[in-house]
Amino acid sequence: MEQDEKIDDLIKAALSEEEAKFYDELGEQGLIEKLGEVHKGKTGWLASIMTVMHILVFVVFIFCTVRFFNTEVTNELIQWACAGFLCMIFMGMMKLYIWMQMDKNDILRELKRLELQISVAANKNTKE
Repeated sequence: MEQDEKIDDLIKAALSEEEAKFYDELGEQGLIEKLGEVHKGKTGWLASIMTVMHILVFVVFIFCTVRFFNTEVTNELIQWACAGFLCMIFMGMMKLYIWMQMDKNDILRELKRLELQISVAANKNTKE
């Protein structure tokens, strides 16, 4: 971790003010910031719809769970259990999509940092 900070300081020292500001924007994000970025991109509308659907499916899951515990008929137990499992699978798939989008954004951010570092190194070599 300490070595990463040294490298960051060396890169910032080699950059102009505008480039240093851009480099700072590419820094590590927290979980809430990452979730916000997923909802802002080109497919942000899809992520927002999936979040709303996730909440609705969770409500259906709670309903299925309550109905499961309030029935004594075997066929209804099986039906409510299957519906609950389907809800859990659906919620899991939506969470996986959001987490994969967050990971993709992290990878893109690191690629931008590498591009900036390569550009700085190329400019430094051409000046010498």
